[in-house]
Amino acid sequence: MAAASRAIAERIPLVDFILEVRDARLLTNYLPCSRRIIVMNKMDLANRSHLKDWIKYFEQRNCISYVINSHNKENVKKIGSHPNIYVLDTPSILPPQILDAESLSLTKAGAISDSLIGEKELAQYFLAILNLSDEYKKWAKLSALENERSFIDHKEECSSGRQPCMKGERQHFTDHTQDFIVHNVRRKLFETISCFNGDMQNEVDLEKLIELQFTTLTEAFHLPIELGDNARSKVATKLLNLYRIGRLGHYTSDPLAF
Repeated sequence: MAAASRAIAERIPLVDFILEVRDARLLTNYLPCSRRIIVMNKMDLANRSHLKDWIKYFEQRNCISYVINSHNKENVKKIGSHPNIYVLDTPSILPPQILDAESLSLTKAGAISDSLIGEKELAQYFLAILNLSDEYKKWAKLSALENERSFIDHKEECSSGRQPCMKGERQHFTDHTQDFIVHNVRRKLFETISCFNGDMQNEVDLEKLIELQFTTLTEAFHLPIELGDNARSKVATKLLNLYRIGRLGHYTSDPLAF
């Protein structure tokens, strides 16, 4: 990390301006610099409301900033060649010291290794954030009856030959990113939160809810009973992956107080 910081410092005098690419989910305070352009990547995964506050924050400090999704071709444009433009790339860096709260956010977003905290602990942290937010309310329409009925009907149609199962339409229980599993996970989370009678602000009650969610998600991910205690680890891995690819809402970016 120290070597990367030195490499960046050595290159700054050689350039006309700095293009600083940040993770839009993990924004931190900004140090004024007239030669800096802030590019907030992964806008599709960030909390949109909080992101607007950050854009306003940069504008108030006369800093040029953009939000992009590097996987979206519409957001990525070619740089002109007249006159010639040369780009010096530098390695990514992290602060030399990371507080406990920061390490949770960084690890949950996949910026640093899960081994620093542990996947099960990270999944618990994510569920705590979800349970205390209103994001789950968006999944109210995913009623249990409608989802189970559509799934059963689809299986009957495929087995009877009335509707051929195309290769792209087959449901593979091992692939947790398929829509029918993601919908089932969302539905289970919505039901456990909305039916919970405890106090979310009470740590003991919140832990009980999270424990219940791990149990119900074992079923939602179609994990075999034979896994036993290992099922919890599997749930944590799959849950974190769905969060990181944006299938379970946007939570990471903290609100900015002006």
